[in-house]
Amino acid sequence: MSEDNKKRLKVGITIGDTNGIGPEVILKAIGVPEMLEMIIPVIYGSSKIMNYHKNACNLPGVQMNYTKSAEHLKENMPNLVECIDQDIKIELGQASKQAGLAAFTAIEAAVRDLKTGLIDVLVTAPINKDNIQSEQFQFPGHTEYLESAAGDGNKALMLMCTENLRIALVTAHLPLSQVPSALTIDGIREKLRLLNNSLKRDFNIDGPRIAVLSLNPHAGENGILGSEEHEIIKPAMLQALDQEGIQCFGPYAADGFFGARHYRRFDGVLAMYHDQGLAPFKTIAMDEGVNFTAGLPIVRTSPDHGTGYDIAGQGCANEASMRHAIYTAIDIYRNRIRYDQSRENPLPKLFQDRGRDNVKLDLTKED
Repeated sequence: MSEDNKKRLKVGITIGDTNGIGPEVILKAIGVPEMLEMIIPVIYGSSKIMNYHKNACNLPGVQMNYTKSAEHLKENMPNLVECIDQDIKIELGQASKQAGLAAFTAIEAAVRDLKTGLIDVLVTAPINKDNIQSEQFQFPGHTEYLESAAGDGNKALMLMCTENLRIALVTAHLPLSQVPSALTIDGIREKLRLLNNSLKRDFNIDGPRIAVLSLNPHAGENGILGSEEHEIIKPAMLQALDQEGIQCFGPYAADGFFGARHYRRFDGVLAMYHDQGLAPFKTIAMDEGVNFTAGLPIVRTSPDHGTGYDIAGQGCANEASMRHAIYTAIDIYRNRIRYDQSRENPLPKLFQDRGRDNVKLDLTKED
């Protein structure tokens, strides 16, 4: 194992919306001894804000190193980079522009340090996508901002993941009325390529099998309920299969696909729009789910829940998703190192039969 895979990673963690549950789940996730044995936590926020949430939630104290820069970290305890200089008024459970400003300030500082190598990976606590909007942040969410700020020209892919389920989205933070017109052959093929590459490099899966969901009910019923399957989705799949060897199957009607748990037969699932993928994902894996921004040179994960205004400050927020986001970031960082090292001097690739029949996989057969 390389030295990079042995070291304790510096995990940057942004504070998220200061009126939500972000600070609480961060404190709970890092406040266990085994976490410090694995990582060097680097929280981006404010000691005043973190202490406010600690007291409101009646959490045990966590000894921290407070610093103005990630250049001055201590390895034997959590670190907090004091990057929020504004006097932020905390109003638990309320959306405010001050909370949005604080959230953006933390993200901006963490991304800057991530790009310069002061931290290794980034884990972001939830933001409010409305109150964070400003002249500096005009994006639907983290995914689009990170593509712009740290993508180096690469396209981002929103990928929800847990141990046995990975769902990516063709369209992410987009009004439902705009989804059909946003679907193109090239766009779906690009998402298939990003997902296929991520499954191999980030999740260490050889020859990944990807299920593609339809847009319309019953996969369009041969055009009766919609033509996108025939005109856009299937052509994109066939091109991805024939020209790039991506093993993709479908398109499948989403209700029967998840209802019969056919996702267990695939390494990844490509959904056409946000709720088509996230509604079943959160039903199946809410407490352990992780949002991963695939496709970029950086590693960023996040819990799969929101700001939790309704329970902010009550001490009852579940930190499991935050903890899994940290673990997932570590795994992906190390998987990338192993993947890249194994291909520094690649052997000739063996022929693999990837026939066009892939798109006709029959899910009516029992496992």
